[in-house]
Amino acid sequence: MHLRKKFLLRSLGLALLLSSATGRASDFVDVLDLPSAHSELASRQLLIDVTRAGQRFVAVGQRGHIVYSDDDGQHWQQARVPVSSDLTAVHFPTPTQGWAVGHDGIVLHSSDSGSTWQRQLDGRQLGQLMLDYYRTQAQAHPEEPRYAQQLDEARRLEAEGADKPFLDVWFETPQRGYIIGAFNLIFQTVDGGRNWQPLQHRVDNPYALHLNAIAPAGKDLYIAGEQGLLLKLDPASGRFKALASPYAGSFFGLLDAADGALLAYGLRGHAFHSSDGGLSWTGVDTGTTASLTAGIRDTQGRLLLFSQAGQALVSHDRGLSFQALASQPAAPIAGATASADEGLILVGTQGVRRLPSQ
Repeated sequence: MHLRKKFLLRSLGLALLLSSATGRASDFVDVLDLPSAHSELASRQLLIDVTRAGQRFVAVGQRGHIVYSDDDGQHWQQARVPVSSDLTAVHFPTPTQGWAVGHDGIVLHSSDSGSTWQRQLDGRQLGQLMLDYYRTQAQAHPEEPRYAQQLDEARRLEAEGADKPFLDVWFETPQRGYIIGAFNLIFQTVDGGRNWQPLQHRVDNPYALHLNAIAPAGKDLYIAGEQGLLLKLDPASGRFKALASPYAGSFFGLLDAADGALLAYGLRGHAFHSSDGGLSWTGVDTGTTASLTAGIRDTQGRLLLFSQAGQALVSHDRGLSFQALASQPAAPIAGATASADEGLILVGTQGVRRLPSQ
């Protein structure tokens, strides 16, 4: 099974992340209790995602590293982070309010554009949170088997502890947002993360496949996952309903292709385009068999995809076709965003890199 970010961590050098875990058991300190260590090399080590917070850029990665830049990616400072868990995704719905998620069920919040972060949730709380919610629902609705099923899942999660990663985060407003992850983990908040409600019972995902990416396209909200899983939020029922998928392999990302069109991309260079809200899909020739691990729509309206092999592909027709950029990153890319000068800010195994405007 393939998780969007865990797949990246494994294939981009997971051995490095584990190399420090060889000390005595008596020396063990849970990464959830260990603040991220300051490193002069934080912006040049493995980073997994990058986004904009107003005019600032914020990137997240291994060992709880979060770095930010106020000069269009020329220089980077390290943020204060209360955990050392590997971070997988970051999103700012406003220039000041942002959220980051990652391994060990961690959810972090910043109210100062990413300079400092506070813990809102971690994997040690997830099982009990689900137990409390689904126990209440099962008692109130004994005729509904879905609540009893989720109660059993909550007991398992609570027993296994903080070993499940969140893989993506998206906020519509500073109050309303979603976090998603492995084994159908999905939670919603309507109060800025002070409280989280599990939504497993509202997802058409009977085999608990991993949820890898969440993103809007037009007025709709979508989720992509492993084994071809594609979901779309039905506002009337509040349920993420399964879409007929064009592909049985894993999807790692989604892109708003403008005017309601959607691009889903993932394993082995596969990408598919839909112009009717996910009712039908057209395969896109990306020209690569490398897994597509990041994508953006830039300030010029172009769609760009990036691969595990370090390729950069560009589309000028809303994702119907792609060509290779003349300047290639030449190293695996895990996350990307557009810079102020119409270039690119890229993150991956070599930390942050800038690709100039073409």
